[in-house]
Amino acid sequence: MQFSDSHCHLDDSAFTEQLPLLLAQCQQLAINRIIVPTIAPNKFTEVLNLAKEYHSNPIKIYPCLGIHPWFLQALDNDHLAQLSALVDKSRHEIVAIGEIGLDGAIAKNAPTHGQTTEENWAHQQHFFDYQLNLAKQQNLPVIVHHRQSHDKIMPFLRRYKLAKAGVIHGFSGSYQQAMSYIDLGFKLGIGSTITYSRAKKTINTVKRLPLESLVIETDAPSMPLSKEVLSNAISPYSESTTQGVKQGAENVTLPVNSPVNLIKIFEVLVTIRAESAEQIAQQLERNIAQLFFT
Repeated sequence: MQFSDSHCHLDDSAFTEQLPLLLAQCQQLAINRIIVPTIAPNKFTEVLNLAKEYHSNPIKIYPCLGIHPWFLQALDNDHLAQLSALVDKSRHEIVAIGEIGLDGAIAKNAPTHGQTTEENWAHQQHFFDYQLNLAKQQNLPVIVHHRQSHDKIMPFLRRYKLAKAGVIHGFSGSYQQAMSYIDLGFKLGIGSTITYSRAKKTINTVKRLPLESLVIETDAPSMPLSKEVLSNAISPYSESTTQGVKQGAENVTLPVNSPVNLIKIFEVLVTIRAESAEQIAQQLERNIAQLFFT
């Protein structure tokens, strides 16, 4: 079986010193592809260079370009123009526009940062709309961040009807919300949320969804897994994960969440779903290939 991390911030400084070791561990665990979205313009070149630097590595790194709603306050149309120009120049190096989206919590807290809630929503929506339009022009999928914002995201996605749709990153929502995205062609990014027993709504939703609509992700180094799942073996894969992390890492401190935890997320998904581990793994890889590599 082979695995792909559909969302991981490998450019984060938490990974800088141990990245060669981390990629070697991923190889041991059959994690063969890592999708790396950007969050802000100051990360664009870094992520593109990361993929080039490790071009010959067995673990393939695939960059995306986009601006996350958390990092918009000091940005303007010049930054969007910069993004557009770089996407055009790097069209054959990137696999998606992302990470983009809308965040309700950020909007609610905007007054403490010098904007009204309404001004922040307008700013977020302007950037989201621009980047969706850019994806449509370039025939690329998008990687969509959401938080308290499903109702605001959906009208934009319906308006653009992207041919390659994309991924709803870190999905945690109802079955009805999930199917609304799936009906538009989107895959749902399944990550650490399902490792928390309290996330019953998301777990029950993931159990019912078409396997063809799912991809798995770590969002590393963010979104750590539950301590229960990290500390307990769920299947034979758990033992190999532990060995992979420890081997050769005596003098290196890994972040709490890293791409090797993709196997843990896969293991939990297997306990939720009715299909065999082999069927799930094969379909997840087909989903990734359909989304990013066709």
